[in-house]
Amino acid sequence: MPKIKTHSGAAKRFKKTGSGRIRRQHAYHNHILTKKSPKRKRRLEKPAIAAKSDQVAIKRLMPYA
Repeated sequence: MPKIKTHSGAAKRFKKTGSGRIRRQHAYHNHILTKKSPKRKRRLEKPAIAAKSDQVAIKRLMPYA
């Protein structure tokens, strides 16, 4: 059986936690930050856990992560 290539775009966006869940970054924290409140910007900085329904697809894209 040949090796499976890791999807390089997914590898840059997602990391696996110690318990096997998928960690992701929040959207809306790149530009047009002047109108967003400091509280909202702080919350968007922190990583989030990908939805359970998306984790199966993400794990398929990154078979060795």
